Amino acid sequence: MILPAVRDPRLVSVRRGGLLTEADHRLLALWAATCAEHVLELFEISNRADDRPRRAIEAVRAWTRGEVKMMATRAIGGHAMGAARPLRGASRFAAYAAGQAACVAHVPEHNLGAAAYAIRAAAATAPHDQERGAARAERDWQRQQIPDRLHSLVLEDQARRNSICWSVF
Repeated sequence: MILPAVRDPRLVSVRRGGLLTEADHRLLALWAATCAEHVLELFEISNRADDRPRRAIEAVRAWTRGEVKMMATRAIGGHAMGAARPLRGASRFAAYAAGQAACVAHVPEHNLGAAAYAIRAAAATAPHDQERGAARAERDWQRQQIPDRLHSLVLEDQARRNSICWSVF
């Protein structure tokens, strides 16, 4: 579970009574897609015939351009998470990252789900004694990708929700 019991209004879209503008919602979705895409190969290496995670990333990017409706994007994200369920390790986490990224169109706070699962995917590829270093490297790379105007907000949210995101931030 990556969603908090108490929602930060800065991460709730204006349409739903929060403070997050449509433009910033789209920026969060693009950042989540970037995080998921960074580890997507970890899924595709062993699951070449299954394009559901890739389609989820493509769908959320299309949503940010106004080409796909939110409900369709969310559904495609659910299909990507369906691809993850029977798997283990890095490929599972990479597929979940893609699904979470697509779900940002519906709930902006899924952005940290995409990031956290991508970190877990990267860590799962490392030898046991190097997992923390791999996770830290992925987290640091992700932080460099955060849009400037959202940087403080995302870092504050990571600190606030770290405990429900497997302490990866």
